[in-house]
Amino acid sequence: MIEREGEGWRLAWDGSRQPFSVLMAGEGWAAELTEPEAEALRDAVADLVAQHQGLVDQLMEEEEIELELERDPWWLAIEGDRRHWSLRVVLTPAPGQRALEGSWSVQASRPFSQALQQLFGQP
Repeated sequence: MIEREGEGWRLAWDGSRQPFSVLMAGEGWAAELTEPEAEALRDAVADLVAQHQGLVDQLMEEEEIELELERDPWWLAIEGDRRHWSLRVVLTPAPGQRALEGSWSVQASRPFSQALQQLFGQP
């Protein structure tokens, strides 16, 4: 069992809980994911954060930006400025499967995304 948490976020993995071995949570909500869903989320978050980092030097101090990424089964968005951003995610699986929406505050988004990368290793 691996568990990480901070103010406004939580991430846990328990390989004995199949098929939903990953728990992710934000302020007032939680959802269980399969490992493939969590790994796809990890990769998509890493790519979206990298896109944001690539634009930081092009943004003026007071300028805000929203970046979106759609990668089946996930839709993600980062919204914020050069230094601070919030993260939103939507899982839209195959018909007949569960779906979810979640978000993390500006304070929780970066620590959650870093913990997600560490949970499974770098993509």
